[in-house]
Amino acid sequence: MKKRISRRKFLRNTFSIGAIILVRTNVLSYTSSNKLNILIIGDSISMGYTPFLKEILAEKANVWHPDENCEGTTRGVLKIDEWVGKTKWEVIHFNFGLHDLKHVNALTGANSTKPEDPLQADVKQYSENLKIIVSRLKNTGARLIFATTTPVPEKSSPLREPAQVLIYNKAALKIMRRENIEIDDLYGFILPKLKELQIADNVHFNPEGYRALAEKVSEHIFTPM
Repeated sequence: MKKRISRRKFLRNTFSIGAIILVRTNVLSYTSSNKLNILIIGDSISMGYTPFLKEILAEKANVWHPDENCEGTTRGVLKIDEWVGKTKWEVIHFNFGLHDLKHVNALTGANSTKPEDPLQADVKQYSENLKIIVSRLKNTGARLIFATTTPVPEKSSPLREPAQVLIYNKAALKIMRRENIEIDDLYGFILPKLKELQIADNVHFNPEGYRALAEKVSEHIFTPM
């Protein structure tokens, strides 16, 4: 006869300290009477800081991120309802941009290093997609916070031009201000610290960088600007 594992032991083993747990929000709906339910939507940058955010807010909030890279707004339009799921979120902190502004092969959609290849979603399409995503997020009744897209280096693969980040952030901010959505300026926050916190020739950050971003997100959620 198989020995049954207690619920407490199962949960302890599943959610061990230090584990990076990314849960499908449409499968698991977790609620707690004394903690905020916070959903983080974003690309690999948000996936990098979410484990640190979970640690920082362990006593205050249940922090979740979809178990996948949310990538750009093209994917976001298709998947946003799945990511939100049925959980009652008090806060949704979201970002799109890094994938939209990268160059891709026009025929295959594969990442490209060629400047003549198109952007995954040009700024006009990005704006239209973002409006759709924002409309759906507003239907949740959650407090919405948009994070500006973090800087990209001069050299990276796939190709992303640093100046494009400012253009896409400007377009996003225009939408967020019109919709009265809070802004968490991760771009402005991390820009002066790139040499110490960003990986060379890479859009990603070292552990210290991800922790710093998590602290910034945490501070905004509990002391909004």
